[in-house]
Amino acid sequence: MAINYNVVEIGKPGDLTAPKKFYARPVTAGEILLEDLAADISHASSVTEADVYAVLQSLVREIPRNISRGYIVRLGNLGSFRLGSNSTGNDTREEVNAANIVRTRLLFHAGKQLKTTLSNLTFKKVE
Repeated sequence: MAINYNVVEIGKPGDLTAPKKFYARPVTAGEILLEDLAADISHASSVTEADVYAVLQSLVREIPRNISRGYIVRLGNLGSFRLGSNSTGNDTREEVNAANIVRTRLLFHAGKQLKTTLSNLTFKKVE
């Protein structure tokens, strides 16, 4: 099944005089909630929906807990989560401290199975 996309005209941020260009942007088909995933997984296995939901809720709790402890969280073929940061630079090693860290973010790296799926996507233009 093809992923729908539309075309948007976007100017260069900070430069109102720069010519605008056109870009393709994916159009979402909606949302799938954790409850929906639990139901779908339950129907594809012998595990009850409540049990699947409990495990998914535990995963949602455990990923940030382990990231905050400094771990990379690997989820098999799905991929991995790890902490990333930006910091200001200093001239010497001794000047660098925690105050230099100006932004943190959660990074996701897709696993093989997900990368394969992404590389095989097709797209369909919608108006």
